[in-house]
Amino acid sequence: EMDSIAERISEVGIVPVIKLKNPERDAVNLGKSLCKGGVPIGEVTFRAEGADTALRLMSAAIPEMLLGAGTVTTTEQIDRAVDNGAKFIVCPGFDEELIQYAQEKNVPIYPGVSCASEYHKALKYDLKVLKFFPAEQLGGLAMIKALAGPFPMFKIMPTGGISLKNLGEYSASPLICACGGSYMVKDKMIEEGAWDEITRLCEESVAIIKEARNA
Repeated sequence: EMDSIAERISEVGIVPVIKLKNPERDAVNLGKSLCKGGVPIGEVTFRAEGADTALRLMSAAIPEMLLGAGTVTTTEQIDRAVDNGAKFIVCPGFDEELIQYAQEKNVPIYPGVSCASEYHKALKYDLKVLKFFPAEQLGGLAMIKALAGPFPMFKIMPTGGISLKNLGEYSASPLICACGGSYMVKDKMIEEGAWDEITRLCEESVAIIKEARNA
């Protein structure tokens, strides 16, 4: 069974992957725009300086938002993320040390996988949800379906190359927990404060997911 955080992520079906250059200025506006569009979730990536600031500001201002940390590569980042309001951890790859560390802390962790060997290792850690990254470059849904043959027990979060064009195709598959994407939180939109555009893209995404799941 998926953990309760993964259940909430799955209900929405899309996880915005957020990279903020100026969290003091933009974090709260961005969070509110996502929530308004029906996507009260954010994976704040540690690729950007100030990820912890963004997490802290958003979790304080928008308590109903489910926040996680992405591109987590060290145990120290796990600590910083959780201390600042992150409720889940996403890694680009499969790092046993980080998985064990998060599990000891009872923080859901969704490590990145890209091949059968990593799925195989994931069995040892009783993981239920895996991030498939970079999804499109690795062969997309066809590859995810092939890997589900020997490993039907996992739900998958594809990230990398997700757009409004392929969101429906992914979302229609029962193997998919949710998709990760940055198409609704592009740097340019954030720089320009195009909050209505961000909300509109979220609404469009939610509609696509709903239609795909009900098809």
